[in-house]
Formats: sequence, structure tokens, C-alpha cells
Amino acid sequence: MVWLKQRIAGIYRHDGRRKLFSNVVALSVLQAANYILPLITVPYLVRVLGAERFGLVMFAAAFNMYFVMLSDVGFDLSATRAVALSRDRLDTINEIFSSVTIIKTAVLVIGFLILVGLVMAIDRFRSEYAVFLISYLVTVGQAYFPTWFFSGMEHMRLVTILNVVAKLAFALLIFVVVRRPEDYLYVPLMNAFGFAAASAISMVLVIRKFGVKLRIPPWSTLVFRLRESAHFFVSRASVSIYDNSNTFVVGLVLGNVAAGYYSAAEKLFKAMTALQMPLTNSLYPYMSKSRDVRAYRKIFTTATVGNAALCLLVFVLAYPIVSLIYGAGFELSASLLRMFAILTCIMVPSALLGYPLLAALGHSGYANYSVVAAAVIHLLLLLVAIPILSPHLVVVFLIITQLIVLAIRVVGVRRHLTTVLAS
Repeated sequence: MVWLKQRIAGIYRHDGRRKLFSNVVALSVLQAANYILPLITVPYLVRVLGAERFGLVMFAAAFNMYFVMLSDVGFDLSATRAVALSRDRLDTINEIFSSVTIIKTAVLVIGFLILVGLVMAIDRFRSEYAVFLISYLVTVGQAYFPTWFFSGMEHMRLVTILNVVAKLAFALLIFVVVRRPEDYLYVPLMNAFGFAAASAISMVLVIRKFGVKLRIPPWSTLVFRLRESAHFFVSRASVSIYDNSNTFVVGLVLGNVAAGYYSAAEKLFKAMTALQMPLTNSLYPYMSKSRDVRAYRKIFTTATVGNAALCLLVFVLAYPIVSLIYGAGFELSASLLRMFAILTCIMVPSALLGYPLLAALGHSGYANYSVVAAAVIHLLLLLVAIPILSPHLVVVFLIITQLIVLAIRVVGVRRHLTTVLAS
């Protein structure tokens, strides 16, 4: 009887790890669509639009990320975990999916009203109101794309294929419709089209493939889901502040041209970090359910060593890489990319210690509030440094804040999980 139980447990672990590997591959392709595919269009856009118009589009996109963060409401983490723990109970899945969809819709309406108010109230925004309003369509598309659902169900393959097709269509449309600097409004419009197509198809898949039905849950259920996601929202908002605010701050303080150079380097940096996001996103529901520490240790070691090698390669070849992708005149972006390589070397182990380990094993406080502390410090540094702000100084502040996140999470692991990891 003991042998049979061990055999069943072994089969379960094998099947779980196989599903984990499948989801890592699927999410890797999805992240490639989100971050690496745009690298096909960015060099073209830089050349066609010029640094100033490209900087304006990136400035509006960075501003729009605040609304993307708001519309997430923390569900990318809380709802993912809830689905992972309830995937065999359709009634609960219906309730989770309906609650998340209704809350996101309400938040999108509130966000749009806030956006219109800000655009009308601020002269600089009002003069280019169209680019900000069109960019909000990207928020709508991203909000309704249920990555959290498919991640919680550990079923990412089909939706990833559809997402990549939609993003590829966006990339091709950019080459067709953007032919001169005056076409800059088509960039957020085509981007929104890609997200909207992927979201619509994914929602149909949720309903037809998984039998999920949209219902109006009781008010108490909506409140419960909001409360459940509150501390995750604070964490996600903090990450957004020190991750997505920088292009916006650079553009606001130093102008669109500086924002263009900074954003060009940041695009390459995000392509690098995109390689680790499938691991963290797949490991989180897997570890929440299986607590497979042995598999985690192997993944952490392999990912950290591979990331360090990538960072070294990018640091050494930063200038040739930027010259190849963006052409001449982007030396500032190349020097920024070198600093971003150092930042990436810190971020990957920090991310893997956070939600896939600490939060999944019941110590989410270290994962959540490490980024809250870092975000507060990052904002204070930016505010104090406004008179002497430069793109390079912004990356220095990012390195400092990411070191703080890593330090807090290491303390959490040493206090609570040293014995577990050693077993």
C-alpha cells in the first residue's frame, strides 16, 4: 500500500513537471510576442518617426502603463492562484472569472474618466490628446486578455499561438501603414488592434473550451475578490512605479528626444527580462499547488547562471547590438543598455525568489512589500534628483531599488525557507 501511494505521487510529480515545462515553453513564446516581436518594428519606427515622435509615442505608452496597472487590480497573481487551487470546481471557476471580468470593466471605465480629466487639465497632454486617448485602447485590450486564467489552469499552448498571430499581424501592419512621421498615431492604434484581437479570441476560448459562463455574482463575492487581490495590487502597483514610470519621468523632465533614447535601450532590456517571466509566471501556480522544492532548486540555478551569461554578453556587445538594431546616433542608448545588463543580472534571481517561492509557500509579505519599499525609495530618489536628472541616473536608481528587493527576499528565504530548500 505504501509502495502504491509513492508510485501515484511519483506519477503526479512527473505529470506536474511535464505540464510546468509545457507552460514555460508556451509563456516563453507569449513573452517573445510581447517583447521581442516589437524589436522588429522599433528600429523601423525610430527611423521613420525620428527620435522626437518616437519618444512621444513611448511617452504616451509609459503614461498608459499606469492605467494598465490599475486595470490589473492584482488579479494576475490573486486570480491565478485562486484558479490553480479551484480548477476542478466549475462553479468556483465561473465565479472567479465573472468577478474578475466585472471588476476589470468597472475599473476601465473609472480609468478612462481619470485619463480624460488629466488630458484636458494638463497643457502638454492636451496638445497631443489623440495619442493618449488612442493609447488607452491598449489598456482595454490588455485588461481583457485572461492570461491569469490560462496560467492558473496551466493551459497556455493554444492561447499563446493565437496571441503570437495577433502580435505578428500588428507588426506587419506597422510596416504597411506607418510610412512618415505624421503617421505616429497609427502605432498605438495598431498595438491596440493586436491586443483586442488576442483578447477577443481568448475570451471565446475560455467560454467554449472550458465551459465557463459569465454570471453576475453577489456583491459580497465581488468585495471578497477585491480584498483578496488588494495586497497583490499594492505590490504590482509598486513594481509599475519603479519599472514603468521611468520613460514617463524622463520624457516629462527631459523631453521627448531623451525619452526616445531611453526607451530604445529599455526595449532591449525588457526583451532580456522577458526570458525569465515565463519561469516566474509558470512556477507560481505550479509551486502553489505542488510545493515541489527539488524542481524549483534546479530551475533557479539554471536560470540564474544562464541569465548571468546573457548579461555579460549584452554588456560586452552593447554598442554593436544597438548600432545593428537602431543605426548610428544611438550611442546614448548603448551606454544605457550596459547599465540595464547589470540590472537584469540582479532582477532574475530576485524575481524567482519572490512569487514562485516565498508567495507560493505562504510568505507573500516578503514578495509584496519588498517592492513597495523599493518603489517608495525609487520615487524619493527621482524627486530629489529632478534638478540633475539624466537617463543614466534613472538606471542607477533602478539598480539600487532592485538590490533592495533582492535583499529583503533573501532575508525572507533565510528566515523561513532555509530548512525547506535544504531538504
